Amino acid sequence: MIKIILLSDLSEEYNKNILKGITRYSKDHGPWTFCKMPTYYRETIGIDGILKWAKEWEADGIIGQFYNDEEVEKITQANIPVIAQDFKERFTKIPNITGAYKETGKLGAEYFLKKGFKNFAFYGFGNIVWSRERADGFEQRIQESGFNVHYYEHNNPTAADLWYYKPSALSEWLKSLPKPIALMTCDDNQGHHVAEAAKHAGIRIPDEVAVLGVDNDEMVCELSDTPLSSIELDAEKGGYEAARLMEQMVEEKTCYGPDIIVKPTQVVTRHSTDIFASKDKYIVNALKYIHGNLDKNLKVDQVLREVPLSRRSLEKRFMLTTGYPVYEYIYNQRIEKFTQKLLETDMTIFEIALDLGLSDSKNIARQFKQVKGLTPMEYRKQHVVTKQSA
Repeated sequence: MIKIILLSDLSEEYNKNILKGITRYSKDHGPWTFCKMPTYYRETIGIDGILKWAKEWEADGIIGQFYNDEEVEKITQANIPVIAQDFKERFTKIPNITGAYKETGKLGAEYFLKKGFKNFAFYGFGNIVWSRERADGFEQRIQESGFNVHYYEHNNPTAADLWYYKPSALSEWLKSLPKPIALMTCDDNQGHHVAEAAKHAGIRIPDEVAVLGVDNDEMVCELSDTPLSSIELDAEKGGYEAARLMEQMVEEKTCYGPDIIVKPTQVVTRHSTDIFASKDKYIVNALKYIHGNLDKNLKVDQVLREVPLSRRSLEKRFMLTTGYPVYEYIYNQRIEKFTQKLLETDMTIFEIALDLGLSDSKNIARQFKQVKGLTPMEYRKQHVVTKQSA
């Protein structure tokens, strides 16, 4: 029986999903035994105390959050396999549970660009890898479209004080931004901070500032005065793959292995981004109609009947706002809706196609592969951990 120490912050949804994946793997391939250690053990008994307990308990491996290379080296020198969650920076000598952070930033940028925004901002930490690289990916995609990004960075990753609940530099920064603006935050907690600061500054969300977080922590997102939209991550699959790697490391008696990459899956839209940023009321009406009727087999002619514009004028103005022709925009949104149902339900491909008003499931499956690079079944298998009984 494999015995694993889990040193992690169990209060965060991302970490809970990582642990779900780990325990799912143990049920499928175990049984394993776990010792759950909250991260405050690092401060109370230190890494030496954790290592002493690991030896006494005869732990086979440790998965958790570590401060620096010195901590990790003490564990590897004791020949205990370790996988780190890179909550500050990636480690170079051991495998990390890390993320496709730049890809996540680009996904956020694409989401806002499709809504017609021309002003963009990013709020996060400059001194931790997952925030810094999400900002890089966001800025890269925004700059490719000819726009710039306004930044606000602070260097207090614990955010232990409550400065964001009262007038502050953050609220002054929000006041100074051009409106309307699309603002991505490095995670949901910071998105909640922005929402609170905006409320105290009298800034309307989403009308003036549309806010997008990362992690899709439902408690944090719904706790926000304006429910927060967020990018969902396949953290549970990351935990599952981390457990697979740990089992391999234990069997091979090694401390080396590849990083586990947690990828973004989709944007979950709530009220904080429920807006289309365009001064062209006809295009806003067209966008609202498209998003309100994605469960129908929409054609451009149907959209055209909703606005007093010629086909040529609609296409030109739509392209200026979204960067896409009307048909391609509908096509992309249909694929995203299909993807959401693929990940969140156990419906068959045929059932999802019918639910979206499409009679030809083979055609939508072909279109899906053109966009995502995988068939719907391959995509579902890659992003959803199969639920098996132990």
